[in-house]
Amino acid sequence: MIFIARKPTHPGEMLREEFLPDFGLSVARLAELLGVSRQSANELIRERRAVSPEMALRLARVFGTTPQYWLNMQRNVDLWQSLDLHRDDIMQLKPLAAAN
Repeated sequence: MIFIARKPTHPGEMLREEFLPDFGLSVARLAELLGVSRQSANELIRERRAVSPEMALRLARVFGTTPQYWLNMQRNVDLWQSLDLHRDDIMQLKPLAAAN
């Protein structure tokens, strides 16, 4: 099992720090381009909302990336958060290879 010491980058942080400035976008304009409410876009940018498969498709279309780019970033954050919450329980589990 691989443990990541640093929290992975949330897709909202990537949007806020890289994509919005590079394209000169406001949250309101991003929401318009994505076809979602300003609240939805703002929650994603503020890292209070996860990227769903539908949002990944929207982001990929608007920014010329792949949906996998956004979903992989979200998956890494989700796994890190889950391990952080359940580390003790997970570490108590015995791998099959070690149980023999």
